[in-house]
Amino acid sequence: MQAEEYNRRGKELVDYITQYLSSVRERRVIPDVKPGYMKELLPDTAPTEPEDWESIFNDIEKVIMPGVVHWQSPHMHAYYPSLTSWPSMLGDMLADAINCVGFTWASSPACTELEMNVMDWLCKALGLPYFFLHHHPDSSGGGILQSTVSESTLVALLAARKDKILQLRAELNQDVDDSVLNARLVAYASDQAHSSVEKAGLIALVKIRFLPTDEQLSLRGETLKQAIQEDRRRGLVPFMLCATLGTTGVCAFDKLSELGPVCAEEGLWLHVDAAYAGSAYFCPELRWSLEGIEFAHSFVFNPSKWMMVHFDCTAFWVKDKYKLQQTFNVDPVYLRHENSQAATDFMHWQIPLSRRFRSLKLWFVMRSFGLKNLQAHIRHGIEMAKLLESHIRNDPNFEVPTERHLGLVVFCLKGGNALTQELLRRLTRSGTMYLIPADIHTKRIIRFTVTSQFTTAEDILTDWSIISKMASTLLAETQSLNIADQPQSGEDEVIGENQYPESDNISDPKHDAASKLDKAQVELWIDKAWNRPRRPMRSLSCNSEPLPYTYTGPLSGYDFERKPGIKDAAGSLSSPSTTGSGAMFKITESPSNLLGKQVLKKLTKFYSVPSFCNQWVQCGRHQLCGPLKVSQAAQKHLSSTCRRMTCMSSSPVANTAPSPPVEAVTAPTLM
Repeated sequence: MQAEEYNRRGKELVDYITQYLSSVRERRVIPDVKPGYMKELLPDTAPTEPEDWESIFNDIEKVIMPGVVHWQSPHMHAYYPSLTSWPSMLGDMLADAINCVGFTWASSPACTELEMNVMDWLCKALGLPYFFLHHHPDSSGGGILQSTVSESTLVALLAARKDKILQLRAELNQDVDDSVLNARLVAYASDQAHSSVEKAGLIALVKIRFLPTDEQLSLRGETLKQAIQEDRRRGLVPFMLCATLGTTGVCAFDKLSELGPVCAEEGLWLHVDAAYAGSAYFCPELRWSLEGIEFAHSFVFNPSKWMMVHFDCTAFWVKDKYKLQQTFNVDPVYLRHENSQAATDFMHWQIPLSRRFRSLKLWFVMRSFGLKNLQAHIRHGIEMAKLLESHIRNDPNFEVPTERHLGLVVFCLKGGNALTQELLRRLTRSGTMYLIPADIHTKRIIRFTVTSQFTTAEDILTDWSIISKMASTLLAETQSLNIADQPQSGEDEVIGENQYPESDNISDPKHDAASKLDKAQVELWIDKAWNRPRRPMRSLSCNSEPLPYTYTGPLSGYDFERKPGIKDAAGSLSSPSTTGSGAMFKITESPSNLLGKQVLKKLTKFYSVPSFCNQWVQCGRHQLCGPLKVSQAAQKHLSSTCRRMTCMSSSPVANTAPSPPVEAVTAPTLM
């Protein structure tokens, strides 16, 4: 393709994009395809000879569009918004043509300079503290555009971890390896936090403790303070809190005004995740949840969600840029330049080296819309959510189980979880709209997010009409099935001693009726995802209970110091023993009755050392985390899995040479 054809084909593609976005509400939101659908539509190998553009262009509708979820549709209500706009697309068109790799100021000065200025624009527009500004006499911080909030959370965690380890090394009078100090660190988040927090812990090999929330699903200061005190008694070192403003499930807000002072008092890095809600802070009246933001060390939100700047574009600010640079700074000679000391090199603020010219599309959007129209866009989305909420509350079949925030409404049928599940199943199968589930404790709910900037009141009323009519049909069918299942009049009934069976054995008629309704035998993802029992632990490297022991000796020994904190209802716990027959030593489990509802509500997930089962010892390592509590059948499966581990040694521990000792660090030393 040459320049002349590019010019012509480019105009054709722009016309296609314009037509697509202008008529996207007419398309089925969810594609009706199965995994692997595209294999039959494409050849097995790439073409040897070039193909003409006409055939490539025609395959967009034949191959691509049948498998597209139309995120820009006004009937797309799943997850959170992922919006684009005409100025945003023009910005990336230019950025793709320039195609600079802006890892340093010298590699493309405009890429770095525009990003610094636009991030300052955003900081001021959202009402964030001055210390997040690049250009302020009293600020040592600044902002950067990252790819995702998940990456930004990991960056913040790594920076906080590095900062705390440097503090600990300065306080110690002995040379201790960073891995030993890292094993003592613990970070916090609410039990409503995004899964990216858990993933950041997995990557950084630090403990993440997920704390219970209040009735409004908000994390409170007293809960955090109590957890910090408990962990300090166990010999751990709290170092970070990830607070959420606008949780994924129901858009709840952690109480920054309470959490901030606790973090300041206890020396924790406060990271604030406002991925969705951050765009709402363009509107001054929506900044109530920002009270306490002055305590934050880092803040992140997604312009690529609600601000109409298309993916990827994540705004991340840090209070002290030098703490980022000490974490990610590498300085090979080929990346140095004569302005290295005076200029900002964003390669020291992030995990990857290379970076795109993301600020162009953000610059185009802010200038094309202006703050006034961005505020109007946010307010319009909220008004559409209020419209839907009013109709749901006026329908006697539905309930709104938690307060609506911003553009997200959650609802469920009063008939119970099974009926709510079946309603979502039918809505998903219809393809008319895209909704996803969530849980509020044991209650299953449906999330409805107003996403598109093109959503009108008519769109909302159309979607509500479909939801309400489908619910009425479902309830009518359920009622008729319940009547049909009742015993006929005059029929003999046997009544014996078991007239009143145990409540656990009584089947829910609404659940049974809803289960019979699926006559089409269509298997959707929701069937599997919703019926799967909720696991207290998501991976084998997670433990639900803190240890009653604190490891204080070299890794090659078996010395454990008993620390208070877990009360043994059955008596004192014996220390792990290395004596006895067999290759394993036994680590005593904590009493099983500890795993009650209150303990399960305060799950602690540890990632420092994966705890697969006691065969781990045959690798020459020692299990610093408590073993998983599983049934005998599950333990048998885990044992067979562990026997297949590549680190499994065939020789017993007694014959394994001890590892070279490292300096021991006792718990009080790290307090």
